[in-house]
Amino acid sequence: MSKQKKFSDFSDLAKHIFEQNPDYVPEPEKEKEFETDPKEQYLEAHFSKKGRGGKTVTVIKGFEGSIQELKKLAKELKNTIGVGGSVKDGEIIIQGNNRDKVVEILQAKGFKVKKVGG
Repeated sequence: MSKQKKFSDFSDLAKHIFEQNPDYVPEPEKEKEFETDPKEQYLEAHFSKKGRGGKTVTVIKGFEGSIQELKKLAKELKNTIGVGGSVKDGEIIIQGNNRDKVVEILQAKGFKVKKVGG
């Protein structure tokens, strides 16, 4: 029986793959998706209690771009305001009625934001 080699991390595994097949060519990395320009974004800031057990949340709708950019923007908003939240169905959900703060932050970043409801 031959001994199987144990790999401590992925770089060791990659070296092993290249040793086994000298003709192996790794796939080129996909080009980074375009960064969306905030000046071209028209976002809507809602606040809602519907379907959330009576708890108020601020919902940002209308973001056009990759899911990674959406998550990055949501993280920045949550950290700046100091509250929790999530990204769901292409919308950013921020805990509490923080619509005015969210609008100020987004406008400072260059987004065009419209308050909707209440």
